[in-house]
Amino acid sequence: MAIGVAIAMLALAGLSNAVTTTACKDDALCIEEVRKGTAIELLARNLKDFPVTYTLKVRTQAYSVDGPKTITRTLAPRESATAMRLHPREGYVRSDYRTYFEWTIGDFDANHDDDHVYAFPYAPGRSYRILQGYGSRFSHRGLEEFAIDFDMREGTPVHAARAGIVARVEERHNKGCWAKGCGQYANYIVVLHSDGTTGEYYHLKQDGALVEVGDMVTRGQKIGLSGNTGHTALPHLHFAVYRASTWGETQSIPIRFQSADGVISRPRNGGRHQAAH
Repeated sequence: MAIGVAIAMLALAGLSNAVTTTACKDDALCIEEVRKGTAIELLARNLKDFPVTYTLKVRTQAYSVDGPKTITRTLAPRESATAMRLHPREGYVRSDYRTYFEWTIGDFDANHDDDHVYAFPYAPGRSYRILQGYGSRFSHRGLEEFAIDFDMREGTPVHAARAGIVARVEERHNKGCWAKGCGQYANYIVVLHSDGTTGEYYHLKQDGALVEVGDMVTRGQKIGLSGNTGHTALPHLHFAVYRASTWGETQSIPIRFQSADGVISRPRNGGRHQAAH
């Protein structure tokens, strides 16, 4: 799910240092400039212990670029790799360029096992009405097509739908609203799965995370408490499994759930399914 962070933009001109840090975002990704004679290499550096997918765009008339001017790539944990090479063009007095970039947790080429069956993100034996299922016209379209909203009162225990490692946690907010920009107030937990996808649990209550970044969680483990924070009109849990996309976005993917009555392949609005023990 998109976190709603603005794209970074920097302008550089006439830098002479051998290595110059051009920008670092969220203590997660840095784009560094490496000058080799008149040529420039842009180095992407992942500061996280998790795979990071980034999109980088360069705008310039003074330089030619080896390859495309916009790329999306995944860096392994703590990996650094050359992203682009720039070469000066003749006839330009100003040697400047601009970079724009964004990032997200996860693998752009994540190969999700569609046969995997997930637990519902709540306690075994419990059931909650689905406010929005797959493809709901209200807000589950496009990137959010395969997200699910569960009708939960604030403070309802949230359980991990699949095992993984906690990659991001936000729990400091205490505001929910429906206006533009309200998404920045969402509390959430992001769990990185073994296949490079992420399970994301949104709208948690303030201080409602029961896990920390780096924790290993098991399927069915209680990890948080639901709430009403962020872009929301009423208390609920927004859950989906995502694959990293471009420009820091994530694309929801269809998954199946194990209920007490069997496997649920397409959760629908108004449905209510008891979580299996």
